[in-house]
Amino acid sequence: MGQIVGAAIASHHPGLMQCEDFRKMMGAGRDSDLIAGYARLRERIVAARPDVVMIFDSHWFTTGYHLVDGAARYQGWYVSDEMPWYLHGVDYDYAGCPELALAIDAVGVERQVPVRAICNPGLGRQYATLNQIKQMRLDLLGVKVVSVSSCQNCRWPHFLQSGAVIGEGIRRSGLRVMLLASGALSHRFNEIDWVPQHPRLYHESNVSRPEHIESDKGAIELFRQGRHDLVIERWDDEYRKLPWEAFGAHYLQMVGAMGGADCRAKGTPLSDYENARGTGNIHIWFDVA
Repeated sequence: MGQIVGAAIASHHPGLMQCEDFRKMMGAGRDSDLIAGYARLRERIVAARPDVVMIFDSHWFTTGYHLVDGAARYQGWYVSDEMPWYLHGVDYDYAGCPELALAIDAVGVERQVPVRAICNPGLGRQYATLNQIKQMRLDLLGVKVVSVSSCQNCRWPHFLQSGAVIGEGIRRSGLRVMLLASGALSHRFNEIDWVPQHPRLYHESNVSRPEHIESDKGAIELFRQGRHDLVIERWDDEYRKLPWEAFGAHYLQMVGAMGGADCRAKGTPLSDYENARGTGNIHIWFDVA
């Protein structure tokens, strides 16, 4: 039987792909702690010994289906259409895992849930996947990487349902899989002419609204306690309204694969809570044993 051997929420914000000197300048002389956090997260991944890292990509938006990429290999040269002036020239070459994608597809068909595998090696990549691969050198770990989309015409129960299909597909696959929800918590950008409240741009006081900071920290505390049931219970009234990045698709699918509201995996923050253009970012590891 396959198993989930670890899980995490991890920031992928594009500023982390800037050179170190620039990042330190933006941090008033000190780098983002998310960079050091990647090293801490990589250590946890290595210790978990996964065959596959599954990335819930909050930038891969699809319509009508939850998609799982299923090609054997992805190779290319990435240029961001969002911010091509610095996020460009990113070469990638990493192994996918068709057997896992197809196992998940089969469960989707069986349960009549619109989760499908797409096995085209020319499928475009998003930086929510590539930044994780590059920052943690996943392509050098000998693990395969599979990305999952964020279907944009869904409500939160649909993401939990998709996650449950993925969890069952993992169990049937015989593979050891680590789940990585790639994205922010609250995701409201500051306006283009915004003036920072703190000279260190990463400082939490630069998150777009004080109530977002309070809500994000409340969610982080619930993660520490393993109370995913309370996060889900509060979804419509709180987290959907902020909103979280991709309406929380990355987190909800991850936790859906781990049992949804029954999941009690406790979270350990592996970085500071930081701002990125108004959004709330952090790396959190969840022990699943």
